[in-house]
Amino acid sequence: MTPVELVLAALAAAAGGAINAIAGGGTLVTFPAIVALGVPPLVANATNTVSLWPGSLGSVWGYRQHVSGMRPWLFRFTIPSVLGGALGGWLLLATGEQRFSRIVPFLVLGATVLFMVQGPLTRWIHGHHVPTPPETPPLSVLTWQLGVGVYGGYFGAGIGILMLAAIGFMGHTDIHRMNGLKNWSGTCINAVAAVIFAVSGVVDWPLAAAMIVGAIVGGYGGARLAQRVGREAVRKAVVAIGIAATGYLLFWGR
Repeated sequence: MTPVELVLAALAAAAGGAINAIAGGGTLVTFPAIVALGVPPLVANATNTVSLWPGSLGSVWGYRQHVSGMRPWLFRFTIPSVLGGALGGWLLLATGEQRFSRIVPFLVLGATVLFMVQGPLTRWIHGHHVPTPPETPPLSVLTWQLGVGVYGGYFGAGIGILMLAAIGFMGHTDIHRMNGLKNWSGTCINAVAAVIFAVSGVVDWPLAAAMIVGAIVGGYGGARLAQRVGREAVRKAVVAIGIAATGYLLFWGR
């Protein structure tokens, strides 16, 4: 890629990192942006996973105090997250570029819909009586997490929403503890997928390096601006980008 394209990719990653810090959904910005720069969808997806993963470590560290009492959940969520992420990463590579290119517009659309319902779903969970959370996650939730891990390793946009829904339905209401568990699980999913992509040689490393820098800067700046920028305005912008990206990938980017 040219230096100008690398700068544009870094700016997209900065925007994605900031959006993740403010409202979530940064992948719906970064992935279409680097595809628009001419990167094949499969390589773009793998590079995006590798690039945004370092920023998730900061989120895990930031929530470390809130999840200190959830160690049984953390430990048990780790196993299906790692296994699912590995399986999803393998499925992406086994799918191949041509088939993934046909599927990806619908993955972006599905992730956009998930992002749209995140707010109403969260309000519904907190507006209803929920049971006392069990000390350890039941098998049904772990099975759900395995499925989330597979999807996360394959594409990944929207996995946080899927995890928060399951955790909330189990009776957890402390959003900080929920986010801590979600961030840890997402980090596990993306870490194993990133390793698989790196070993398989499908990562554009100059692009990844530029995006890592952008994601770190954007994540830090987004955290600083989180209380100044209206979350709802950002959410609407992300939804609009997701819908536009679906149209681009479906009709123009094929």
